[in-house]
Amino acid sequence: MGKSEEVTLNIDGRDVRITSPNKVFFSERGETKLDLVRFYVSIGAQFLAANRGRPTMLQRYPDGAEGNSFFQKRVPENLPDWLETTTVSTPNGTTSRALVLADMAHVAWAVNLGCLGFHPWPFRADRPHGTDELRIDLDPQDGVDFEMLREAAHETHMLFQEVGVDAYPKTTGNRGIHVYVALQPDWDSFSVRSCAVAVARELERRRPDLITAAWWKEERGTRVFVDFNQNAPHKTVFGTWCVRANREARVSAPFVWSELATVDPSQLTIATVPSRLIEQGDPWASMYTAPQSLAPLLALHERDSASGLPDAPWPPVYPKMAGEPPRVAPSRAKKPKAKG
Repeated sequence: MGKSEEVTLNIDGRDVRITSPNKVFFSERGETKLDLVRFYVSIGAQFLAANRGRPTMLQRYPDGAEGNSFFQKRVPENLPDWLETTTVSTPNGTTSRALVLADMAHVAWAVNLGCLGFHPWPFRADRPHGTDELRIDLDPQDGVDFEMLREAAHETHMLFQEVGVDAYPKTTGNRGIHVYVALQPDWDSFSVRSCAVAVARELERRRPDLITAAWWKEERGTRVFVDFNQNAPHKTVFGTWCVRANREARVSAPFVWSELATVDPSQLTIATVPSRLIEQGDPWASMYTAPQSLAPLLALHERDSASGLPDAPWPPVYPKMAGEPPRVAPSRAKKPKAKG
């Protein structure tokens, strides 16, 4: 079969056309576009448990993982008549018609466009005002190794245990770790972000040598940054069970806390994850059946507010928020004039 040929797969009752199925997407083992489609289909139950019904942003790599890429919120024209979409907004109010991850046929359709991984919104298309995931992004800064990241994830787990919230970890497919909390869809993204800020600040208080909540990169040092703004309204995060654009085809894979000391992101790839799931099951299965209240984390936020702490800085694409400190890096802030 040559690059110019195509195959049609019947997936979830839909015929999905895959063009250039033999185009190599990942150079480590030579996996192709068709291999990627088959990977996603093979983990369809777990993928849909995490992502079904979510609007998603596509990150497209037409020439494979090591080629150029671009983000795409809007679905292209000439869609199949069965494709589900919904309207999403950006912080400035611009709207886009986004793909909804309704079933694995939708995933395969996107992979055919060169989409490797997906960036889902933290809500379902049928409940756009109810944020149902808190996403803690443990982001290693320069000089942070994975052992330090394990330690930061352990601190995060201990904090959630103390406040009575069940949290679930996954690798990012790159250098980081994400920790998720499934929420009852009773709160908006502003409340969820406030809780993420409070979690970041509490972790920094406990381990200032290891963890930072500093928004400005010049203040972070060689520490793990808890990126609270990944929970800002309209923000997306690299999705659960999604494949990263690296030569090894690493997967952003859930794991259980007892694996934290041994989990190796480099070994969680499209070649290994399906058999791991067959052997061990879905590490996040219990998360989906017991969405939780945000109240214990709101208590952390309310404690910080009562002590006089202002809001944390927002990303520059957002309008100035009430209670937000000056949105300027400390090194560029105007110094007060000396008296006398």
